[in-house]
Amino acid sequence: MDVALRPFEDEDVPRLRRWLAAEHVRPWFEHPDAWIEEAEGRQGAFSWIRHFVIEADGAPAGFCQYYPFARGGEDWNGTQPAEGSYSLDYLVGEAAFLRCGVACAALELLVERIAAEPDAERVIVQPDSGNEASRALLRAAGFSYDESDDLFVLEV
Repeated sequence: MDVALRPFEDEDVPRLRRWLAAEHVRPWFEHPDAWIEEAEGRQGAFSWIRHFVIEADGAPAGFCQYYPFARGGEDWNGTQPAEGSYSLDYLVGEAAFLRCGVACAALELLVERIAAEPDAERVIVQPDSGNEASRALLRAAGFSYDESDDLFVLEV
């Protein structure tokens, strides 16, 4: 299966809204309106976040994004430096594309893009403790789990 990332466009907003409401996505993305607001503001207030649609064999399959951690105003990085850290989010919205390698390929493409950022030193991710699928995916992609900080880290 050919997996690619393409820039998120205005016409993707209804699809993202549907994906965020999907039964397999909803537990992990608790504030869908905030996600929509960020995607809609990608040309303005949230232009520092890079938003993408995941395509599998040319069909929209999911959503992902990455951002410089220091810009996000978050504080879950523990002992990991905010500067040089990027974080990411991903979801496979179409159930037909679950458990067939789409998320793994999309994560790899997203990490490649982050690694190309001149100030990127590491990727840090903190999935929900109950999201075993996401945690297993990060481990399979080479991320290390930092137990003391309760997050996953990948040096780039």
